[in-house]
Amino acid sequence: MLIFVLVFHVVYVASTDDPLCRIQEKFDLQGLYKKGDIILGGIFEVSFKTIVPDLSFRFKPEKWNCESLDFSVFQWALTMVFAIEEINRDRTILPNITLGYRLFDNCMRLQVALRAATTLITGMDEVLTESDCKGPPPVVAIIGDPLSSHSIAISRILGLFHLPMVSYYATCSCLSNKLQYPSFFRTVPSDAFQVQAMVQLIKHYGWSWVGIIATNDDYGQNAAKSFQEEMNKFGCVAFIENLPIVSEGAKILQIVNTIKHSTAKVIVLFSTTVEATPLVKEIIGQNITGRQWIASEAWSTSPVLAREEYFSSFGGTLGIAVRKGNIPGLKNFLLQVTPHPVSRQNLATRFWERMFDCKFKDTTSMENTSALFDVKYCTGSEDIRNKETAYTDVSDSRASYNIYKGVYALAHSLNKLASCENGKGPFENNSCASITNVQPWQLMHYLKSINFTTHLGERVVFDENGDALAIYDIVNWQQGSGGRAEIKSVGVYDKAAITGKELLLNEGAIFWNFPSESVCSNSCPPGTRKANRKGEPVCCFDCILCTDGEISTDVECFKCHPDFWSNPERNRCVMKQIEFLSYEETMGIILAASAIFGSCLSFGVLIVFVYNRHTPVVKANNSELSFLLLVSLSLCFLCSLCFIGQPSQLNCLLRHIIFGVSFVLCISCILVKTVVVIMAFKATLPGNNMMKWFGVAQQRFTVFLFTFIQSIICIIWLITAPPAPSRNTKHQNAKIILECDIGSVTGFSFLLGYIGLLSLVCFVLAFLARNLPDTFNEAKFITFSMLIFCAVWLSFIPAYISSPGKYTVAVEIFAILASSFGLLMAIFAPKCYIILLKPEKNTKKVLMSR
Repeated sequence: MLIFVLVFHVVYVASTDDPLCRIQEKFDLQGLYKKGDIILGGIFEVSFKTIVPDLSFRFKPEKWNCESLDFSVFQWALTMVFAIEEINRDRTILPNITLGYRLFDNCMRLQVALRAATTLITGMDEVLTESDCKGPPPVVAIIGDPLSSHSIAISRILGLFHLPMVSYYATCSCLSNKLQYPSFFRTVPSDAFQVQAMVQLIKHYGWSWVGIIATNDDYGQNAAKSFQEEMNKFGCVAFIENLPIVSEGAKILQIVNTIKHSTAKVIVLFSTTVEATPLVKEIIGQNITGRQWIASEAWSTSPVLAREEYFSSFGGTLGIAVRKGNIPGLKNFLLQVTPHPVSRQNLATRFWERMFDCKFKDTTSMENTSALFDVKYCTGSEDIRNKETAYTDVSDSRASYNIYKGVYALAHSLNKLASCENGKGPFENNSCASITNVQPWQLMHYLKSINFTTHLGERVVFDENGDALAIYDIVNWQQGSGGRAEIKSVGVYDKAAITGKELLLNEGAIFWNFPSESVCSNSCPPGTRKANRKGEPVCCFDCILCTDGEISTDVECFKCHPDFWSNPERNRCVMKQIEFLSYEETMGIILAASAIFGSCLSFGVLIVFVYNRHTPVVKANNSELSFLLLVSLSLCFLCSLCFIGQPSQLNCLLRHIIFGVSFVLCISCILVKTVVVIMAFKATLPGNNMMKWFGVAQQRFTVFLFTFIQSIICIIWLITAPPAPSRNTKHQNAKIILECDIGSVTGFSFLLGYIGLLSLVCFVLAFLARNLPDTFNEAKFITFSMLIFCAVWLSFIPAYISSPGKYTVAVEIFAILASSFGLLMAIFAPKCYIILLKPEKNTKKVLMSR
């Protein structure tokens, strides 16, 4: 870009003796001029159409011809003139100093804008004298350029001369870089803040699926990049399309096709009015509706686009707009403008001709021109008050107000410079700058620290990057009376406000043309979680039902506490159902009744045996061991009651200890009875006196010893790792099973193993003695009883493992009851039958006869 400086500032000496020098090129630029002690420059995009000259270079190229004057932008230019005239009348600012101005039209072309900037730097005189080179610079500062791409190029050049440029509409965040653009200031907030305002607005309405369209220039690309970065923090960008600076039909159609096929219902458009117009027309032509448009400040208040015929697609548009301000006296000043018919380069002349569709007479043209062509000539006395155009409409003074603030910022800076006291100045040796020969870099010093309040009550200050305070209006395109489109302010975004309060909206004042929802996938209902779709943005997902025991509110599934379980909707954790074998339920009642019945039956048999203890049947079956066996069977029945009810510490200790000891006592009695039967048979053989070695005392000791061993096992178990109540939350998902944890698997295994060993030994001995003579043979009943006992407990193992919850305990109780009933019935039923029903067989004679 620096090459332009060299090109535009090449001078040559006319001759070695000629004291004068001439500038290399003098550009014919259209503008407005007024002399003064200090001159302020201005660059405005008054014309929006340019005729490019022939650049074949076979002859000197003609000047760039600017056409199609924009009334609203001409109002902006005159706002600068109005502010300067107002300051000149104000005796409190720059007294005895008259401000002048030089304003140029950039024709919306960078080439013309650069010509305007270099002309302002070098001056307008074609021939320069020695005094011209020693005097103050032609301008001390420039208001403009409104376009970011233009401002980037111009600021690089102005930065070399430390000449301040105050833009009223260039919003590219890149211009905040003071290393590259040290002399750039602006009265409009940076795009960085505009993007934050847009993101706040989008977050406020929960839009997470958004499309972006941005002009293919510095303004659009920087804004789109910043917006995408911020958007990705909470949502997704559906598409990004680049809008060409020069309208391309194919590209416009491609963008419109993307909009049609995208599921994004909210579209952000970073563009100026000129670039956006072809796109808007194509969207209207294809009747694309159902989209919520978010407008950047460059077109959000454009009367060219906010029109009734565009309302079907763009009604309800929400936009970010620079703050507007009412400038007293501006409209009257605009109505007093007069043409300058002598100068063809005067913008006021062009404006007048365009406003009244006439031409001023050109003294250089042929006198008979009017005879050849039907031309309406301007008189200069036409009444502008009869015209209702964008020029006279000051109701939406946004850019004008920024221009107004920019001029006053320069004026206040110059005023501070002029008020400097010698010896207290900010420059070398505490010197002050001369107001009559002020240099741009000296003005820069004061401009950086400017801080004042306008007569409208708004504070004007620049931050360390030369940016203005970030305050925006939120505007909404609404349908006014008679169907006319209107742009209404519906909120404010103030970056300096309290965190969380930056965005203030008047919800009731917003007009919605279409339902305001834009998501790739709707939020997952409670009880489901997000599952991202492969190859798609994170905002596009499917909703997967949470597994049992998990709940969700939106994004992820979370496991419930072990004591809780998910409800059917999987949106709340509920307390698990407590389960244990209770005395209140049918199964518990039946098992408890069976246990009591078995115990009573055992005591009944005991009573029968005691009552008939002197009868042969009872005496022949070792009455003392029978009595002890019946007592132990009664305990076996009763121990099952410890397995019913809510487990407690005492309950858990008793159930296994009583179970283990009572069954060993029972099996020990049966084992000793079996041994006695065998011994009794062996004693009948000649020369055998084995019974004297296994008498009553030895029998008692054997039962006691076997039972004592089990008691020792239980004591060691209780000392090392006793059983304790536990809450089983894993076996059944929706239930907490209250059970007794055995504590030590080894201890419990020894307990059961010892019972199994005694049972096996007893069964083997009974089986071997099954064929002994019937008179003394009780072995076959013992064999049958032990067969039942072993069968029950062998079948118990798989049933115990496969039974869920409280049914595990029920199976264990059933095994206890079944084995106890088996022993009771197999051993004592035949004897009770003889005692109670066949007493005639209960005699010594009958018994001996067998």
